[in-house]
Amino acid sequence: MTLAPIPQPLDPTRYRTAWAHYEQGRVPYAAALIRRVAEVTGLGSQHRVLDLGCGPGPLARRFAPLAREVMAMDPTPEMLAAARTLAGEAKNITFVAGSSYDLSPALGRFHLVVMGRSFHWMDRVDTLKRLNQIVEPAGAIALFHDTAPAVPANAWRKVLYEISARYEPKEGSHQTDPDWIRHEAVLLDSPFARLERFGVIERRALDVETLVQRTLSMGSTSPSHLGEENTAAISAEIRAKLADVREEVVETAALVAWRG
Repeated sequence: MTLAPIPQPLDPTRYRTAWAHYEQGRVPYAAALIRRVAEVTGLGSQHRVLDLGCGPGPLARRFAPLAREVMAMDPTPEMLAAARTLAGEAKNITFVAGSSYDLSPALGRFHLVVMGRSFHWMDRVDTLKRLNQIVEPAGAIALFHDTAPAVPANAWRKVLYEISARYEPKEGSHQTDPDWIRHEAVLLDSPFARLERFGVIERRALDVETLVQRTLSMGSTSPSHLGEENTAAISAEIRAKLADVREEVVETAALVAWRG
């Protein structure tokens, strides 16, 4: 058994200004990855999907054509409003204001629950107990994320990291916490203990403006955390030092968990 992870406190305002930069800045999940997760989980047009911590809804929009209904849930009003707007005329996406603490059987049953870079903000043990009540017996959970392989095309990332580190508020982060318990360990101690990982590695075009937007989309370097002066300063420094960036190599991946 692992030690019980200490949950991050719920802060619905964390991303209240990040939403405006999220869609342009964040790494999109590969189309092949979405198809692969749908395939291995047996997702079909008769099923419901829950996008938990949906942000502006990139996963909700990608899974909507593959399912009967997608419920997109987020605690940040600005993120949920952006998700509604970006969903356009999609008829089978419903939007619910709430967090993992609002999960209950009243939401109905789901074949697949997806989370894009959001699980680490939750009380993960509590979330998995709640999901065990609403995920169908043959259903699954998929945790989506992206990483940058250490290849020459990504050498610019060291510069971006150094810039961000100087401006980033000095607050606790799972990325720097030596006692952080990985998602895999938490899942292995939950009902969803059968794990598989799927990933797609791609070379993608990139420009400096996307890097500015990506930085401002992060919870720790969003405009509301940095303040107006530092937001302008970090944006200017990124544009000056990384103007020549033209590409990146990214891996978008999903950790899929079924009941063991």
